Amino acid sequence: MSLTASDDTIAAIATAIAAGAGSVAIVRVSGPEAEAIGRVLFKPAGEQRWESHRVLYGHVHDPSSGELVDEVLLLLMRAPRSFTRETVVEFHGHGGLVAVQRLLQLVLAAGARRALPGEFSQRAVLHGRLDLTQAEAISELVCARSQRAAQLAVAGLDGGLQQRIDGLRQRLLDQLAELEARVDFEENLPPLDATAVQDALAQVQQELQQLVADGERARLLRDGARVAIVGRPNVGKSSLLNALSRSERAIVTDLPGTTRDLLDCDLVLQGVPITLLDTAGIRATTDRVEQLGIERSRSALAGADAVLLLFELSSGWNLDDQQLLETMPQGVPLLRVGNKADLAAPGAAAPDVVAISARHGQGLELLERELLRCCGHCSEGGSLQLALNQRQCDLAQAAAIAIERSLEAGRQQLPWDFWTIDLRDAARSLGEITGAEISEAVLDRVFSRFCIGK
Repeated sequence: MSLTASDDTIAAIATAIAAGAGSVAIVRVSGPEAEAIGRVLFKPAGEQRWESHRVLYGHVHDPSSGELVDEVLLLLMRAPRSFTRETVVEFHGHGGLVAVQRLLQLVLAAGARRALPGEFSQRAVLHGRLDLTQAEAISELVCARSQRAAQLAVAGLDGGLQQRIDGLRQRLLDQLAELEARVDFEENLPPLDATAVQDALAQVQQELQQLVADGERARLLRDGARVAIVGRPNVGKSSLLNALSRSERAIVTDLPGTTRDLLDCDLVLQGVPITLLDTAGIRATTDRVEQLGIERSRSALAGADAVLLLFELSSGWNLDDQQLLETMPQGVPLLRVGNKADLAAPGAAAPDVVAISARHGQGLELLERELLRCCGHCSEGGSLQLALNQRQCDLAQAAAIAIERSLEAGRQQLPWDFWTIDLRDAARSLGEITGAEISEAVLDRVFSRFCIGK
């Protein structure tokens, strides 16, 4: 990679901060002045040697006033044996809000610059400590909303994805080298088997398409889905939210219109993060507060990944239910759910209806399976070992399309140099996945999505 990291020193809080939420907070400093800043602020207790990868105990003082700021542990990691391959100092102090913010301000006043989102990981990539896929896997691990998503992220940390993409890219470059050699020196080389080249390119294309398909399957595991529960008032929407979440999140009464605003609940079903939205019952009403809740419900529907349309199975599907169905947004997967099955006659549910009793827990396992299917989840998702994120999927798809253009040049029996144009594009796209070929602007865009301190 031709890009180089900045030579200044950066600092940031590397742990979550909230009053009373954490016992320890870490301020991370990386760069050429990191150790000097540590020596200015930190006073070790007794005789302790400043050695790399050694934990020191002491206190941080304000250099200008001598005021005691915090009791801390200091960890020194001299270059290149650190995450960024720069000299790194970490202050491990007390959690909370005030002490850690004060410590960061002292570090900045001593000569460090506040780190941008993901800048520590970006420096690790620029210094060759990580490739781009590994850095993105770190971000995905931090943001994982389910155990399965975390497992996929960890799988990307060991470089397996980089090796897979590098292997495909190298196979493209091998074919590209053979083609370009014929462009320049065909009269001095043995004839090139065009069929063998096309077969090799088609195999790479097929593997890329499989990676893209796996990435799409993994998207739901990473990002989760927003599922809106809609229906007429008093059909059991809040009861269903409580039943699926195994908690009393929503107020349940026999009075229509109890839910006046959107309620949401996060849960994990078979490794898939789901956000359930309990919407206000949709009906004509003169109650202004209820009207506002209904308006918010309709807005939530537009951003939902799936809709559970709930109705009373005991009284059957009626005209109001049908009219509500006809107002549902086009293109959003919808599952009809008949509630109060315990009060309905046997066989009352149509084949496309999932019969449940939210109050008694009847049919919930079937509903969960059908809901995941409705969201696009398939049981084979557990077999995924590596999965591309959206950025990587887009580049892999672009590479597959470029290979197809090259194959088309072969089918039309065009000269070799027509084949090479698109193969260069394909190789460039794969290089951008791992960071082997990437611009500074793209790199900045990737790391801007990271949290600060990582």
